[in-house]
Amino acid sequence: MLLQACNPFAPRLAEDIVDINIISDQKTVEGVFDNFRYAYIFKDSLVYCNLLADDFVFVYRNYDQGVDISWGRDEDMRTTAGLFQASQTLDLVWNDAILSIGDSLNKDLWRGFNLSIVFSPSDIVNVQGRANFRLTRNLEKDIWQISKWRDESNY
Repeated sequence: MLLQACNPFAPRLAEDIVDINIISDQKTVEGVFDNFRYAYIFKDSLVYCNLLADDFVFVYRNYDQGVDISWGRDEDMRTTAGLFQASQTLDLVWNDAILSIGDSLNKDLWRGFNLSIVFSPSDIVNVQGRANFRLTRNLEKDIWQISKWRDESNY
């Protein structure tokens, strides 16, 4: 009779977990970075997509060629989807904001980060870098989205 009440293939939810909001509120700047981290760790392209404004631009420096390279939202989504598929695990940690300038509709932030990409047990890439973000929203009641991301890492 005891086994009848316990199904190991359909366990009850823990009773002490009442309400966990894994996805943060993007009406706060910190919510954007929480969701960014969530999207990377869980390889969630839908959450990642919601972080990017329609006019999003990603910029990085190609040190070998000595030029800046940029792309838009669609190419960034394809590139990120490729990273999500190619990696076994991703871990992203945001460091404190180095600088934050702006108002209630536009913010420029510089943040350090640590990113660990595990492609296989013998192929692990650890990146420590810095990124410059422009966050925008049309109205104060809207969510923040990333309109520009300049990766200032030199790896």
